[in-house]
Amino acid sequence: MNDVNDAFIKSSDAVNAWLERYGVKFGIYKNGVFKEQLFPYDSIPRVISHSDFALLEKGLIQRAKALNMFIDDIYHDKKIIKDGVIPPEFVLTSKGYLHECEGITPSKSIYAHIAGIDLVQSKTGEWVILEDNLRIPSGASYPMIARSVMRKVLPEIFHDKKIVDNRNYGDILKSMMDYVNVNGGLNVIFTPGRYNSAYFEHSYLAEKSQATLAYPGEIIVENDECFYLGMHGKKEKVGCIYRRISDEYMDPNTFVPESLIGIPNLMQAYRKGNVAVVNGLGNGVADDKGIYYFVPKMIKYYLDEEPVLHNAPTYLPYYQKDYDYILKNLSKLVIKDVSEAGGYGVVFGRDLDDKKLTELKALIVKEPRRFIAQEVIDFKDLEIIDDKSGGKVLRKADLRAFVVTGKETKVWASGLTRFSRNPDSFVVNSSQGGGFKDTWILEE
Repeated sequence: MNDVNDAFIKSSDAVNAWLERYGVKFGIYKNGVFKEQLFPYDSIPRVISHSDFALLEKGLIQRAKALNMFIDDIYHDKKIIKDGVIPPEFVLTSKGYLHECEGITPSKSIYAHIAGIDLVQSKTGEWVILEDNLRIPSGASYPMIARSVMRKVLPEIFHDKKIVDNRNYGDILKSMMDYVNVNGGLNVIFTPGRYNSAYFEHSYLAEKSQATLAYPGEIIVENDECFYLGMHGKKEKVGCIYRRISDEYMDPNTFVPESLIGIPNLMQAYRKGNVAVVNGLGNGVADDKGIYYFVPKMIKYYLDEEPVLHNAPTYLPYYQKDYDYILKNLSKLVIKDVSEAGGYGVVFGRDLDDKKLTELKALIVKEPRRFIAQEVIDFKDLEIIDDKSGGKVLRKADLRAFVVTGKETKVWASGLTRFSRNPDSFVVNSSQGGGFKDTWILEE
């Protein structure tokens, strides 16, 4: 593999130049200012064996099924609460729980059409799930286009290696959208516009899935039906909306009235079953970091199976035993604010001085529902190309796997591998300055 890595090092600048040319950028707001920046690509891929991927596939499909069943249950019978598996306050006080979605059954009873599930691999080789993303998981477009560019820059690599082709993600998306589409109308990817952090992805996925890229104001609701206003004022019926806008901004007549990017009266059409919305509205109830604690229990409850993939060891201050353990061991745990995302609200106790530890402890005592705590997993380092020396260095990396549920549930044979560019950091998120790699799944 050394000769291959050397080829990757030599090609890295060329690949990033191509990605810049294609506008592969990630935008962030910092101090109220929008800034677009390149999402740095490292050309040494993460390689996952056929047998490892088979295990991941089995565990991720199991998890996605249980999470879909949980969301359906929560907005209908709430059996898992009635049976005492999850405390009601953990569901009903979650910011992701939307009472406006009570009683709604979406097309084909699918809620989490696209699950972005974040994992790390421990140094012993075990895959551990860190987080479930069921609202608007992003990142699939980056390995897709990186693979296409690498095929231009280093075509010989793909002749010699038996790697599963990852360029079918658009087809997987299209198949799923066609399946849930309620009336044969347009499949639409609904974007807030180019100032969104993942706008490149919206446009790229629209192209690859043969969907229409629609902007605020281009979808209207008439008589509880959705229509796309195309060129020259032509109206076309919409059957499926893959939304890239947060729940609370999707319908100003139901949620945030100040929203200028939503679709007025969308919820009426959605409730009546006249349009499919991908991912389902109200999904946030299942990817709350506090609810994450209960996912292994969900798998046992709904599927009567043991989890194939495990959570990181997690403690919930809601429970007295966990509460006592957290306060006693704060300096060696990772504390996560359940309402934050993108790597924000993650605190390593070992990095805090006595004063900061005391302040954090006081916050946990005051608002125990707001936090979870996890053991620090010394997860696997991957080789990356160092910006300064041009040589290889080791950095922490995770994997976002994409699980798509349509007629059947599929795990995309690829994924977004993100890595920290900071040698002292375990936080890999792009919003925190991380980079990304392609993920190779080897054929049998």
